Amino acid sequence: MWEAKAAAGRGAELLAWAREHALPAGAARVELFSAPGDRVLVISWWPAGVDPAAPAEPPSDLLARPVHRWGFRSEYLVEER
Repeated sequence: MWEAKAAAGRGAELLAWAREHALPAGAARVELFSAPGDRVLVISWWPAGVDPAAPAEPPSDLLARPVHRWGFRSEYLVEER
């Protein structure tokens, strides 16, 4: 999971940058989200045994703070019925 907060008034630019540069190749699934406060989130699912490379860093002038990254392991899944 990759999350960034845009510099004031630059949320649309950060979202466009993420769409172009932060969506990882080779992932089984990728979702790009935006949230209030000019936040952008990328969540990617990877095949077992694949160690994903970190996405590129956004230009520092687009950011209000450094990018946050977390890796999670799936423990439980409920699918739509």
